[in-house]
Amino acid sequence: MKTFKNLKYIGLLAIAIGFTACNDEEDYEQFLEEPPVDAVTLPTLNAGSADFSNYIAVGASFTAGFTDGGLFMAGQENSFPNTLAKQFSNIGGGTFTQPLTADNYGGLTVGGSRIQNPRLVFGGAGPVSLESVIGSVTVGTDLLSPPTGPFNNFGVPGAKSFHLIAPGYGNLANLSAGLANPYAVRLTAATPDASMVQLAVAQNPSFFTLSEIGGNDVLGYATTGGDGTNLITPTATFDFALTTIVTSLTSNGAKGAIGNLPDITSLAHFTTVPHNPLDPSNPSFGPQIPLLNSIFGALNPIFNAVDPARAIVFSETEASAVVIKDETLTDISGVIAAQLNASPTFPAFIAQFGLPPAAAPLVANLLGTTYGQTRQATQEDLFVLPSSSIIGTVNTANVVILMGQGLPQALAGQFSVEGVTLPLEDKWVLLPSEQQEIATATNAFNASIASIASSNGLALVDLNTILSQAASAGVQFDDYNLSTGLVTGGLISLDGIHLTARGYALMSNAFLDAIDTTYGSNFIASGNVAKAEDFGIAYSPLLQ
Repeated sequence: MKTFKNLKYIGLLAIAIGFTACNDEEDYEQFLEEPPVDAVTLPTLNAGSADFSNYIAVGASFTAGFTDGGLFMAGQENSFPNTLAKQFSNIGGGTFTQPLTADNYGGLTVGGSRIQNPRLVFGGAGPVSLESVIGSVTVGTDLLSPPTGPFNNFGVPGAKSFHLIAPGYGNLANLSAGLANPYAVRLTAATPDASMVQLAVAQNPSFFTLSEIGGNDVLGYATTGGDGTNLITPTATFDFALTTIVTSLTSNGAKGAIGNLPDITSLAHFTTVPHNPLDPSNPSFGPQIPLLNSIFGALNPIFNAVDPARAIVFSETEASAVVIKDETLTDISGVIAAQLNASPTFPAFIAQFGLPPAAAPLVANLLGTTYGQTRQATQEDLFVLPSSSIIGTVNTANVVILMGQGLPQALAGQFSVEGVTLPLEDKWVLLPSEQQEIATATNAFNASIASIASSNGLALVDLNTILSQAASAGVQFDDYNLSTGLVTGGLISLDGIHLTARGYALMSNAFLDAIDTTYGSNFIASGNVAKAEDFGIAYSPLLQ
């Protein structure tokens, strides 16, 4: 009987059936001596050439366990590094300490003053704020009461590559100036000016993971619609930061694994909102279509003369695309104003809105300014997730501007409907040219990551391919097929960017697979992996 002590079996269903078929003690003993033919004996776990005794994780949001738009205790406990550490503990891995938050609400405060809101939850139709479901909560994670280290997890949500080597990035005194990160502040304790990498190296790691390095270097640009407020990190800057980080982490001979970057534009944050959400059956939109087509009918001859792709027409039978501002288009504001002012029928056209003929020049100039770089969206355009709450609403700031130009309030409101009469601003949409900028940077970053992994003998985790598979046919994880769809896909959390607990478990297994390949360990073959059924895809609003 002692031969069964260290064996693990696959085929538990067959074993259970065997037990129910044992009618007496003799049958039971015979079953133990002759296990089912479909039971598979797994090899004993070995570490290969790696030493997992002191594992350190460095990275950004994914490393921290950020999910559902927040960092909270349960999410941290399901972070991919923590899941990895549990497998490492089976082969000599030590304690893995994380800077756990105070509760499962999410959010942050400084001296009781909230600086970040609690997490998102599923509201029945889509993501909503936690407090909209359970009411007001008191956020307990305060930067003035940081957790006690030293830590093994140096995941800093929002950190770009160069932030991880920047002194003072975790200094509370730098927060108000935008030079520090609140999550980094929680890690620095008595050494507020130490960089994240310095803190990690100080733990003398025997093994490390470096993940989503460079992710925020492109993500900030993408989530702001490429409007120029959050630029992509230059490749030279990224390369310097990456080299510095890896050189530092390997300085004491530590081995490690590094993940490359996925195509972030395939995440739910950029694929959920369709380019054509304007439904004619919507009572707030459908009845307005004839009037809208009349308005744009005055502009379409000008658009057609310049570029027929600029013509704006709303369908009365099918969903229509939103109207956007495309800064790559030639600005024809002056052409529009000149053509309308020269039209003998334009004064009669504006009369339907109750405006006198004398207002024709004013309206012509306003229309020129508004529609000089506009077109209807196509399926090649991507819309950031927050645009779903903007499209079809009245932009009150624009109403005030138009009223200041002399338009009556009602008319100003008609010409201020987001994505309909008021073109969506650049911050809401990623144009094909902006998507190409992201792709170019991502490819360059990944080339650098692959090169430095190879030159340092690090395991390379191809997260790019995994996410690509998830975005197309889905990726299989045990009995589940995970895709990038919001809410229903199982891989991406409610914020449309970060992973679910099950998604992070899948990520941890990808790291184990790459570690096995590079260092000769056998986590996958020995069954020392995360199981999909042990990780959920949503956290209850009642989780506190």
